Amino acid sequence: MLVVPSWQTRRMNLPELTDLWPAIDPAFGNVTLRAFRPEDAPMAMELSRDPYVPAMGTLPLNAADDQAQQWIHRQQTRHTAGTGFSFAIVDHTEGRCAGFTGLWVRELPAGRATIGYGIAPSCRGRHLAADALRAVTSFAWTIPGLHRTELYIEPWNTASIRTAERAGYLREGLLRSYQEIAGRRRDMLLYSAVRN
Repeated sequence: MLVVPSWQTRRMNLPELTDLWPAIDPAFGNVTLRAFRPEDAPMAMELSRDPYVPAMGTLPLNAADDQAQQWIHRQQTRHTAGTGFSFAIVDHTEGRCAGFTGLWVRELPAGRATIGYGIAPSCRGRHLAADALRAVTSFAWTIPGLHRTELYIEPWNTASIRTAERAGYLREGLLRSYQEIAGRRRDMLLYSAVRN
């Protein structure tokens, strides 16, 4: 997640951002993106058992039900807080929440946003993340003034690299010692998509 000076976030017109929640749930391939619901807690709890996911965000490692519900509540308030849009990824095949994706708009005044995603371990290997990335990217292009979406992926994360490339993102380069994760500075590959 990028840290942006507070003066940049103040320039964003938050009432307009809150009005941009999609009227129709974004969808692509085998997934639909929707607002989080309390019944998505089992997915959050499963995802919290993957030690990498909690290191990257606010979901606690090995989350209990109440911690998963608190995480869901935070996802539900991201767009009203003006930080972005957090979606549950619903797998059409099984009809259940399979993961999450988010569009983080702290750099919207500069025309940029960052996307993140995660799929619960039991749902991996079916290209759901790539479908979700295509869906959230299509939604991103409905936001006025947004011209570029970015992904930051550790070089060892070949599954996420394949997801980005399958969704049409292009690798732009390696950002050395770019981000601290779990107390260590990490290199990140930068992938992007731009509005046509």
